[in-house]
Amino acid sequence: MKWSEWEQFYIRILQKMGYDREKDREAALLLRKLLLENKNYILAEDLKERIGERVYVFGAGPGLENILGKEKFGGTLIAADGATSALLEYGITPDIIVTDLDGRFEDIKRANELGAYVVVHAHGDNMDKLKAYVPKLKNVLGTCQTEPLDIVYNFGGFTDGDRAVFLAEELGAREVILVGFDFGEIVGKWSKPYLKEHTPIWETKKKKFEIAQMLLDWLKKNGRARIVVL
Repeated sequence: MKWSEWEQFYIRILQKMGYDREKDREAALLLRKLLLENKNYILAEDLKERIGERVYVFGAGPGLENILGKEKFGGTLIAADGATSALLEYGITPDIIVTDLDGRFEDIKRANELGAYVVVHAHGDNMDKLKAYVPKLKNVLGTCQTEPLDIVYNFGGFTDGDRAVFLAEELGAREVILVGFDFGEIVGKWSKPYLKEHTPIWETKKKKFEIAQMLLDWLKKNGRARIVVL
């Protein structure tokens, strides 16, 4: 997705969520600075080499545990943030992690050490986490939700889950299979490090789910990849 296409969605997100565009821009510049200083970044073409024709994107919804351990996944595995923890619990290392660093960092780092590439997203509310965690990772691709920079990309998408789908589609996937994308009234226990069990949804999360569903519906109609729910 080109910035000229994405900006209309971004403006709607800013209005719905009350985010600060300048803070988002500041975060993108910070992420770029950290990646250059630590020399731990990869480029889109490096990540594209990992994207096969079939991609599974794992969300952190409560239904995820009903599928892991029962299905075999033949394709590229992308974990959306906290879903990394669930995959590791079942002995699965994702090929790629898409995260704004809200999940359990120790699990993200462990999967990274086992070979997962990490797509780190910058936004106005996670600059402290960028400073603390980006230097501890390797093979990092930077993304943002405002105008892209030379080594910080914007493929479209908002939450970690739908952003992973946009990324997969942009980098060549022909089929994207969604696993653990529940979008219901219960939030999966892997979504936040402080959650000990599946939890009733809160208002901010509900708004994020609504945006994610809207964006995925748009991509299903306008993207090249076939998007299905497992």
